Amino acid sequence: MTDKQILKDYVDACELVKETELDISKLKKKRKTIIQTNVSGSNPEFPYNPMHFKVQGMTFTYTDDQRLRYEERLLEERKALAEEIRLQAQEIINRAPVRIQRIIRFRYQEGLKWNEIAEKLGRGATEDGVRMEITNFLKEK
Repeated sequence: MTDKQILKDYVDACELVKETELDISKLKKKRKTIIQTNVSGSNPEFPYNPMHFKVQGMTFTYTDDQRLRYEERLLEERKALAEEIRLQAQEIINRAPVRIQRIIRFRYQEGLKWNEIAEKLGRGATEDGVRMEITNFLKEK
């Protein structure tokens, strides 16, 4: 994957990590769900004394549990891949000069257009000039 593509995927990778963490926590919560109820009965021998029992258990089968564990493992893999992209992008950003870091932030994190970035940078920056700065930086990679 090129540095440019990594930077483009950065924001989505960050969001995917958050979303996947939520999905994993939902699955874990679902697996921990225990239902409980009270039942009544009596001693099977004479004298027949009424008794109350608490019964608890899972709401799913062994097969369901296997499926949930498999789904959780897939989500963990997805999170790890997104985390890797996020870290690669941060590494690229940290190696860049400060001006390039600002351009990357405006373009890839905030999604601004080139003319908007030039406006934010000020000091006579032009749309084409800003685009060329980032293009030249990425060519060096």
